[in-house]
Amino acid sequence: MKIHNPFRVALVATLGVGVGLLLINSVQTLSTILLYVGTALFLSLGLDPVISWLERRKLPRWAAVLVTIVGVLGVFAGIILTIVPVIASQIAQLVEQIDDLIQETGWPALLQNVREWLEGVFPALDIDLAWSYLEDWWGTLDFGTISGNVGEGILVVGGAVAAGLGGAFIILILTIYFTASTPSLKAAVYQLVPASKRAHFIDLAEQITDSVGYYVIGQLSLGVINGVLSFIFLSIVRAPFPAVLAVVAFCFSLIPLVGTLTGSAIIVLTCLIPGVGSPTTALIAAIYYLIYMQIEAYVISPRIMNRAVSIPGAVVVIAALAGGSLLGLLGALVAIPVAASILIIYRQVLIPRQNER
Repeated sequence: MKIHNPFRVALVATLGVGVGLLLINSVQTLSTILLYVGTALFLSLGLDPVISWLERRKLPRWAAVLVTIVGVLGVFAGIILTIVPVIASQIAQLVEQIDDLIQETGWPALLQNVREWLEGVFPALDIDLAWSYLEDWWGTLDFGTISGNVGEGILVVGGAVAAGLGGAFIILILTIYFTASTPSLKAAVYQLVPASKRAHFIDLAEQITDSVGYYVIGQLSLGVINGVLSFIFLSIVRAPFPAVLAVVAFCFSLIPLVGTLTGSAIIVLTCLIPGVGSPTTALIAAIYYLIYMQIEAYVISPRIMNRAVSIPGAVVVIAALAGGSLLGLLGALVAIPVAASILIIYRQVLIPRQNER
């Protein structure tokens, strides 16, 4: 092909590359804001089925939104007011027990107790070799540098906590706004579709938004079930810090696939802490969570999730792994309803078009 005006072609190509780089840089700059907006939309779609249920009970839209938002805020406030004092007291108890243990026995005796505990729990471990490696590593530490790094780390953690609280507040405000204006937002999007295809598009969009909403409710239900049962069980077996561990079980149950397993492992390891736990308690907890994970995987989760998203198990695994790799925890949470939405489009749009040809 003969190029009649190379300068114009080069200029247009350069401008195109520049615009592309500008768009990529803009998306990277606004990534945090886009993450906030996406999270708020996800949560607002999760609240939409509750609002629809209240509307079917002859409640006006504004009243249903108000009741839902006040109910959610009240539940979280009640959880915080109930659990935070317990968590604070149990953490203070843990610090006090560690301090008493150090003062009563001293560092040499404490290290000896740790050594004896390791020999009892891990009889196949070569304690002398592991201990020598630990002593060599301890001797190479520069405590002046470590103190500076710890100070910097505390500042970084404090900044991250402040940023996280600010982000949570922004997400809360956006969620309230999106929840209140969901019908108008949907109507504005629907107007962009040609009238001849609008009915089918609305049907697909409603199926997708319902799928996302029911998935959020289902995942929260799994977390609540695991948290409540964990608190009851850990209180019965007198495990250390049952309220804290119940919160751990609830939070990790919100993560698809590996969440319950990870939370259970943390709880079992916490039960092994010397002075507050015991190997017997940890063994009982391990047996309980092994049984619970089987019941959750084959009884509880299918009954809850089959009503929310109906997708093959392999797609669930692939979607969760891909979402976690791209966006971390939020990606893992969003990946499954996104996969369900893609399957809906595939089954109701692509397949019928292929069959028409």
